[in-house]
Amino acid sequence: MTEAYIFDTVRTPRGKGKKDGSLHQATPVWLLRTLLLALQSRNQLDTSLVDDLVLGCVTPVGEQGADIARTAVLDAGWAQSVSGVTLSRFCASGLEAVNQAAQRIGSGMEDMIVAGGVESMSRWPMGSDGGAWVMDPRINSGTAFVPQGISADLIATLEGFSRADLDAYASESHRRAALAQAEGRFDKSIVAVKDLNGLLMLGRDETVRPGTSVESLAKLMPSFEMMGAMGFDATALDKYTTIEKVIHSHHAGNSSGIVDGAALVLLGSKEAGIKAGLKPRARVRMCSVIGSEPTIMLTGPTPACQKALHKLGMTPGDIDLWEINEAFATVPMKTARDLGVSMDRVNVNGGSIAMGHPLGATGAIILGTALDELERTGKSTALATLCIGAGMGIATIIERV
Repeated sequence: MTEAYIFDTVRTPRGKGKKDGSLHQATPVWLLRTLLLALQSRNQLDTSLVDDLVLGCVTPVGEQGADIARTAVLDAGWAQSVSGVTLSRFCASGLEAVNQAAQRIGSGMEDMIVAGGVESMSRWPMGSDGGAWVMDPRINSGTAFVPQGISADLIATLEGFSRADLDAYASESHRRAALAQAEGRFDKSIVAVKDLNGLLMLGRDETVRPGTSVESLAKLMPSFEMMGAMGFDATALDKYTTIEKVIHSHHAGNSSGIVDGAALVLLGSKEAGIKAGLKPRARVRMCSVIGSEPTIMLTGPTPACQKALHKLGMTPGDIDLWEINEAFATVPMKTARDLGVSMDRVNVNGGSIAMGHPLGATGAIILGTALDELERTGKSTALATLCIGAGMGIATIIERV
């Protein structure tokens, strides 16, 4: 097997995913164009050496449809020989893109690939693409479908996480993100987004709230209680009979934010890097995906991490830094508990609760954040993992070079 190396990672800032968000006027192709041009410029990259752009997008419709990856390559003026493909593994799409790129390079069939993701949630809201899992009553019934917020509340109930526990985690996410932002820890990878006239649209993550506290979060109403009353709680309780009711504890403040954003990772073989004049920053050691029970849905990170670690003969204690996507506060809390990982190694610079979760891009974002932090602290190994809709998990282990 050929080793797959990471040469660079770039991302846009994450902008509030509403019409008054700073990136609302930037099309998803514009976000990708911005990053592709930055990758080319900062690495003095001969783009004809890149085989493919593999891009995650959870809602590939409208401006994000019609294979946006190839459109972005052409719009950025990259070599005509660079192809593009768009994929979806729900919230893990950005990391799935990186993993597939690493596997293709590892097989020797490709030499250099750019991988990542994009999601412009202010322009194309989550669920815009429909899908049988959500829209088809027969599939709903057969798979015991519930919205993810119900799943998160179900996990918190089963695990005994209180509303105060979840809010404490969320406030810490904001504190860590605010500190990291103030110290410039994200600056290595962030590429500011400018408009057609070169005027700055956004240069830093937009939704970090330094003053967030357990007391301020306590004022927010649970987001999924009404959904539960519509019958989704009953569906969950039919499967999980050890509890009498689902306690609704998640809300907008302890769940991931809706944002716009994109991220790209430049990967290749050692030989491809030498040819392009690039210095490797990390190697991809292992990738894994698993399926998990689809009603509770968000428990996939634990077995995905265990699978990747087992294949390398490693234990959770061998990983220096963990990026566990904060889809809901309960997800990193449960995953860390399951694996026996101390929270001082998890999401040390905050996560999606503070900075938002641009669905198709998040996996690539957190992998880049992990790599930057490994270099900043001189540590060696990191693992990035996300829960995934319909019950799946994904994990990627990297080692700093």
